[in-house]
Amino acid sequence: MTSIFALVDCNNFYASCEKLFRPDLRHAPVVVLSNTDGCVVARSKEAKALGIKMGVPVHHIQSDIRRHKIQVFSSNYTLFGDMSRRVMVTLESLAPRVDVYSIDEAFLDLTGIDRVVSFGEFGSQVRNTIFQSVGLPVCVGIAPPRTLAKLANYAAKHYPATGGVVDLTGTARQRRRMSRVPVGEVWGVGRKLSAKLQAIGIETALNLADADPAKLQRYFSVVLERTARELRGLACLAWEDAPPAKKQIMCSRSFGQPIQALSDLEEAVGHYTARATEKLRNGQLYAGELMVFIRTNPFRTSVPQYSRSASVRLVTPTQDSRVITRQAMMLLRSLYRDGFDYAKAGVMLSELEGGIGLQTDLFETSSEDTKAVERAARLMAVMDDINRKSRATVTVAREAGPGVYAMRRNHLSPAHTTSWKQLPKVY
Repeated sequence: MTSIFALVDCNNFYASCEKLFRPDLRHAPVVVLSNTDGCVVARSKEAKALGIKMGVPVHHIQSDIRRHKIQVFSSNYTLFGDMSRRVMVTLESLAPRVDVYSIDEAFLDLTGIDRVVSFGEFGSQVRNTIFQSVGLPVCVGIAPPRTLAKLANYAAKHYPATGGVVDLTGTARQRRRMSRVPVGEVWGVGRKLSAKLQAIGIETALNLADADPAKLQRYFSVVLERTARELRGLACLAWEDAPPAKKQIMCSRSFGQPIQALSDLEEAVGHYTARATEKLRNGQLYAGELMVFIRTNPFRTSVPQYSRSASVRLVTPTQDSRVITRQAMMLLRSLYRDGFDYAKAGVMLSELEGGIGLQTDLFETSSEDTKAVERAARLMAVMDDINRKSRATVTVAREAGPGVYAMRRNHLSPAHTTSWKQLPKVY
């Protein structure tokens, strides 16, 4: 039996999350900014219609913002993450297998579902259920291989007449749709590769599907050759029930304002370390190596520049915030140099492994050592449980402080779904 996939993708996800709790902005142009309110990272369809480009610095479009009354929001990662979770939970209630591809996209395995309902009808059910349960608009693309499902989703988004659902399970319909899609819109074909393909006459998805696989592999890559096969309906991408284990965990941010003092940098790195170790424990992983970096702003050429990083191999893989924070502070102090305006810092945990078969320190064999490890695990579990109920109530001491490193988010919306104090009010 041929496997059939659906790609469900939220429309203008960040902007839609902000509009959901602001009915007055239903038809207004909305943009969402990057860390420190620097660049545009999301646009509503109204903002796109005004010509606002992705990635444009916000100070370049101030006149457009005033003229068209564009609503500006800072990145509200707490809100976006929670809304994503709600979408994925809803999808898991609708399909037997769900593969979360990104914060706003997921593949569903629909193999055999057409015995009960047509693919197009099921896609409409998915779309309506998410809108009713979560309040976000989505588009659904359905096809045998995943690359074709992605292409079907592109058509569902760009052609309003489809009603947000495109079924490409039929060969004739596949070829007709591919003939209208630029090759640059095919999953995995970037701007540079698209230009090379167009130079040899491959301008549409259909041209790529019909190209000689051997030549694609010889002159480009095996990846592109597999993409072409998928466009012809041959599945080359294996389904993953569970995402592959993370190889590293990174936590870093640009500061809201330049930092000079070591104590302020320590608070920032302490905070990033706490978030990284929290992710570590959520994944039931242990870190064997830690890296810390600091740097100035490379775009401020008028001031002295400095950028350094350092790493340390942990004696025993751990997920204890206290141990990793202590090592992070030692690395940071070795990196720090006075007289610079630091703009960013971060930590990276690597050499990650699960708890089963974990290699412990050869010399930590006494019962006291074992009890200490167990006490640390219980302490971290209690801290995480408290923080889940009330964010950042319990922290490592080094993390506490005035937070001068905090990102600049002057247009931050409330935590509508995760804070009792910020719940929307209806009068």
